[in-house]
Amino acid sequence: MHALNDVHQQFAEYFEIPALKPYAYLLSKKLSEGHICLHLDQLPATSEELPPQYFIIPGSRHLEHIPLVGKDGNDQFPFVLYQNRLYLQRYFRYETAFLQRISQFLDTEKEELPQRLQLLQQHRSFITSLFARTASAATNAQEDLADWPLAAAITGLLHNFTIITGGPGTGKTTTVAKILAILYTTNPALKVALAAPTGKAAARMAESLRQTTLPLDAEILEKFQTLHPSTIHRLLRPIPGTPYFRHNQQTPLNYDVVIVDECSMIDVALFAKLLDAIAHGTRLIMLGDKDQLASVEAGSLFGDLCLAQGALNRFSADRLALINEFIEDPLARLPQTQVSNDHSHPLFQHLIELRRSHRFNGFSGIGSFSKAVIRNDIDTINKFLEPGADEQVIIDQEYSTALFEHFVAGYAEFIAEKDIRTALKKMNTLRVLCAIREGDQGLYALNQRIEKYLDHKNLIHHTVPFYENRPIILTRNYYEHGLFNGDTGIIRANEEGVLMAWFEDSSGTLKSIMPGYLSEAETVFAMTIHKSQGSEFEEVMVVLPALADTPLLTRELLYTAVTRAKKKVFIQGTPETIVKATERIVERASGIAARFQANGQQQKN
Repeated sequence: MHALNDVHQQFAEYFEIPALKPYAYLLSKKLSEGHICLHLDQLPATSEELPPQYFIIPGSRHLEHIPLVGKDGNDQFPFVLYQNRLYLQRYFRYETAFLQRISQFLDTEKEELPQRLQLLQQHRSFITSLFARTASAATNAQEDLADWPLAAAITGLLHNFTIITGGPGTGKTTTVAKILAILYTTNPALKVALAAPTGKAAARMAESLRQTTLPLDAEILEKFQTLHPSTIHRLLRPIPGTPYFRHNQQTPLNYDVVIVDECSMIDVALFAKLLDAIAHGTRLIMLGDKDQLASVEAGSLFGDLCLAQGALNRFSADRLALINEFIEDPLARLPQTQVSNDHSHPLFQHLIELRRSHRFNGFSGIGSFSKAVIRNDIDTINKFLEPGADEQVIIDQEYSTALFEHFVAGYAEFIAEKDIRTALKKMNTLRVLCAIREGDQGLYALNQRIEKYLDHKNLIHHTVPFYENRPIILTRNYYEHGLFNGDTGIIRANEEGVLMAWFEDSSGTLKSIMPGYLSEAETVFAMTIHKSQGSEFEEVMVVLPALADTPLLTRELLYTAVTRAKKKVFIQGTPETIVKATERIVERASGIAARFQANGQQQKN
């Protein structure tokens, strides 16, 4: 690549020290791929990744003596060398702030623990009744019957920092509803914030809480109705024209509990700023699916946290016994195999995985296929590739035009719906998902193909950019309109016949905006898999690139795409493409696990 077109070389050439240039080049390249740092143990074995004039001196000792490389981030050097990893100072500070803030959460909760244990015992009967269930709900003898939601709830009640991970339908939001019910019972004046990276994800969490079927008192149910979801950006209140927020360490958020969903989508910079804005004494509960795609920007911190300890759902013998005291069904009690004698890791007992899906049974359909993808279980995937193998997962190896058109014909339902609010709901019952933007299987070509088909059927009239019934997705935040990146809407005429962009806000209220004010919006008959995170649809069609070696195709991408569907997923892709995708994993370098481990060893010693 010519130097003028290689942004990484442009960055490296900014520094005049020859020995630094190859490292600056590789670090810039890593950041563009979503890594936080350059792991010096994993440098390329050859110079193929470098411009011809660059060469790497083996080892990292010489980097310590380069004037532009600091060691602890407290100086003003642009680079930081720490634990054999090279960072840009900004990212090192984000990672450091992130780790320090979590440590503060853990220190604060130790002071509160005795009182919280006492409260737990005082409300034992209420907690037990909330989680009462029978083992008959199991659908297979191999199913994990342990009551992980109750373990997650007790963890969230006792701690200031809790991570709850789990796949689709494992009950993350229901578990949160139960935690809030208990907290509202102990403190009716509790102040709660609900947030997510996208407005749709935040609204979906709030809607699930408001529509809970839990047998709760009217007072608690009424409090659920007052919960207002927010994007993380809106919660922190951005300062226009700057990367900063009004809420920070000096002006923290005024909440007792902050609950954040879809945490796998959050990048390192936003994560650090979010934690910085949470006041001491506030509970933070983070929800997400560790197997989903990481953020588009640098960092995969939620996944790093889930993997930091090496294993999830580990407890001391005392904590496991405490949790089991609240479980009446013997088959649902936590097994003794979850007891760990090593309590040194800072996140010990703070990471809970919900393992039983109420949507997918895990032994057929979407549940089985998604597990096979994330585990790279080729034998199971090959079974799904057989014709007629499954009613819920249909793999079309021929990229059938008839099947594609049959699926997109389903958009006629929202187009025919006169009521705008209902049309928005119907629009979001199905979606075409793709991995890439360019090419025949890319976003632009697929949207054009769908528009051409619907135009041919006289369902739309694609004569102007903002035509009637065009579904759109916003690609930036519009704070002045209360609309956010990822929000989906529909173009419809108002009562005066003027075409407007219609959206439904988190409270279910319709709002309309002149389309001309929304300069950054895309057609969303088809959307990228990355953009689909935080959304759910009844049915999904996943169109994979015909080229199997597409670098973007990973098991996390395919898993995320498939699990957007609640009832049925169609996959257009060759066996080679699907198998290659499951073999390729997203690996992002960070120092999270190593630094946590080092902190744990220091405490142990």
